[in-house]
Amino acid sequence: MGAAESLAAWLRLTLIPGIGGKTQRKLLTAFGLPEAIFAAGYASIAGVIGGKAARLLLDTDNRAAVARALAWCEAPHQHLLTLADADYPQALLQIADPPTLLYVRGRLDLLNEPALAVVGSRHPTPQGISNAERFAAALAEAGLTIASGLALGIDAAAHRGALRTSANTVAFIGTGSDRLYPAANQPLALEIAARGAIVSEFPLGVPPTAANFPRRNRLISGFSRGALIVEASVDSGSLITARLAAEQGREVFAIPGSIHSPHSRGCHKLIREGAKLVETVQDILDELSWPLRPRAAAAAPAGACAASAQDIGLLSCMGYDPCSLDALVQRSGLTADVVSVMLLHLELDGQVAALPGGRYQRISQA
Repeated sequence: MGAAESLAAWLRLTLIPGIGGKTQRKLLTAFGLPEAIFAAGYASIAGVIGGKAARLLLDTDNRAAVARALAWCEAPHQHLLTLADADYPQALLQIADPPTLLYVRGRLDLLNEPALAVVGSRHPTPQGISNAERFAAALAEAGLTIASGLALGIDAAAHRGALRTSANTVAFIGTGSDRLYPAANQPLALEIAARGAIVSEFPLGVPPTAANFPRRNRLISGFSRGALIVEASVDSGSLITARLAAEQGREVFAIPGSIHSPHSRGCHKLIREGAKLVETVQDILDELSWPLRPRAAAAAPAGACAASAQDIGLLSCMGYDPCSLDALVQRSGLTADVVSVMLLHLELDGQVAALPGGRYQRISQA
């Protein structure tokens, strides 16, 4: 059987309404590849999943849906991954219920890179948005892929932060891969598809329903080494992701906030229950035993005070008085993008403070 026929058999198995992941895994365990399942016959299949499910499996005509999915994955940078594929995220094989098949738009190379989930409220404060973007950018710069759920609020901010640096970000969605939700995040989703990856276990055309998102959340947490909750109320869906992460043996991190803010109460609840309190990116990297990735040297003109993208060099350029981004660019000879990322690291490490008017000041002699 050729590759196309084999993939069609996987699609036939996964596109039968009423035959869910648990039943699919039972059949795969019993018979091996999907083509062997369909060749086994009614009696053998019924012995594994019962007569009613066996009849449903063999009698359902889903050829049109299979053809649509095969046509979808013929487009550039659109992929179908089965449990048997080498590119399938190996971290998801460790969870109790890995999807039998994944629809992926974008970069396959990100699916087996170390990742951290960054999630939180759909209605965050401005500080929460800033924290999510800055933490995600610094973590991505350190070499971790940022996983989130493409939701409004913290999820979107986390994706944007990663896109500012390495673009190593993966969005797990609760709809079919041909339906980008919510509509307000469609431009962001298209950028992620172009520079990162969008992943769904749901068939094409599946709309957003409430039941889909907890299922989506288990993939965000299972894909990642840990989950950072930036802001969350006590009834936030991001607490589901945190619970799933803990159940899957992943680390759970939470950023504390004001005791008066309802957006902080979910994080405080997690911290009371054992989540790691996070104040800086280094807190996360230390817990994961993850070294900061050396930054590439940045060319500077002769006489510039920074010959590379080392934070210590930027601190020397800054001195101890308030300094604007433009002034740092001029003094260091680096680009504004490089200086912005370095300032992000220094601010999160507590060595630089952001001041009103877009200025920065050194607060540590490190």
